Order: sequence, then C-alpha cells, then structure tokens
Amino acid sequence: MRENAAERRISGRSAVDTTAGRILDLIRVRQLNVGDVLPTERELSELTGASRNTVREALRTIRTYGLIDPKPRVGAVLANGQSIAIQNFFAAHMDISRSSFADIQGYRRIIEVGIGDHIVLNASNEQIEALDEINAQIITSRSIEEAAENDFNFHMALIKLADNRMLTDMYSFLSPVILRIMTIGKEMRPVLADTRTAHGEIVAALRARDRLAYAYLISRHLDFALRFLPEEPASDSQ
Repeated sequence: MRENAAERRISGRSAVDTTAGRILDLIRVRQLNVGDVLPTERELSELTGASRNTVREALRTIRTYGLIDPKPRVGAVLANGQSIAIQNFFAAHMDISRSSFADIQGYRRIIEVGIGDHIVLNASNEQIEALDEINAQIITSRSIEEAAENDFNFHMALIKLADNRMLTDMYSFLSPVILRIMTIGKEMRPVLADTRTAHGEIVAALRARDRLAYAYLISRHLDFALRFLPEEPASDSQ
C-alpha cells in the first residue's frame, strides 16, 4: 500500500509518531504483559490504518525506547521495563509549547487543587512539617536538574498526602514530562528562592488548614511559569 500525503502528516504529527501512539494504545487496551507477542506488521497495518512501511518504522521507534524486543520466528514482544519505556517515549515526544504546557499544568491543577480538602482535613502536623523540610532542599540545589528534581519531590509529597495509591502511581508515571517542564522552567527562571517562597506559602496555608488559600496558591504557582514561554504562533521574522 502506497503512502499518501495525508498519512505522512496527520494533525501536525508525522505518520510514524501517530502510528506509534496507536500501537501503544493497542498494548494498553489489550492489557499485554511482558513477553506477550504483538500482532504482525500486517495486522498492525490493518488495525492502525497505516502502511506496513509506516508500521515498521513505528515499531523501530518504540523499540528504541526499550518497550519491545524482536524475537526471531516469533515477532515483536513486550520487553521488561515497559512502564519506564512508555514514560521516556511520552517525555521525548512532548513538545513544550504554551498549549502543551497549559495542558500539563491544567492536569496538575485539577489533581493538586482537588486533593486540598483531603490534606487540610486529614494530614497530620508532622506530615505538613515534613513538606517544609523537603521545600528547604530546593535552595541547596547545585544544578538545574537537581532543582527540578527537588521541585518535583515537593509536589510528589503533596500528592502522597492524598493517601491514594492510584493517584500517586499516575503522577509518578508522568514524572518524566513534569520534570522536563520543571527543568525548562528553571532554565528560564533560575531563581530558586522564588520556588521555595511559593512552596512555603502553600505549606503555611496547610498549617492554617485554609483550603481556599491553598487552592489559590497552588493555582497561582502552577500558572506562573506560563508567562516565560513564547506566545503562539511564533513569529516568522528573522
């Protein structure tokens, strides 16, 4: 089957990237486990609507991230460490534009604001003080990457106070993308004291058991870095 222009470019993404995403969706829907064999290239072509050449390239892309292994006379099978592979795949294909940033921060706002009531009502004073100790580590960061990791650790600690394993697992799953956004934020605004102050205000709202102040401060904190990203569409002027 010969590829046409529509297949080569779908919704602003290459056909290979789009097909790779559909194959990952298929893996999830069928709940395939490590060692399970993927459908053949011909079957994947029929399932995804892509040509066999595109499917072959998509499989190569996924294999690059360690998600699948080719087995002679068997086909492609799911490899060990598939969760990490999928995380890396999404992180590598995540463009940091104003729209994608807004999507990720919007997701985080829904989660981090939403858990406010539970934390205010159920978190112990010791747990809240532990947040402050994690926050203090940000100012000691020796690199942009370490600063981003310390920033993420604070928000991950907040999520854990919701005492919901599914929520913690989902947030952890997105860690490569969130860390990438945080790293870019630190590159654009390398003032660790600002982050520490913002986190400190959030901790203070929790100490006061003030859910409205907590919701406002979290939302403001998550929105702040948006002003450092370029407007869209980018100018064509040189």
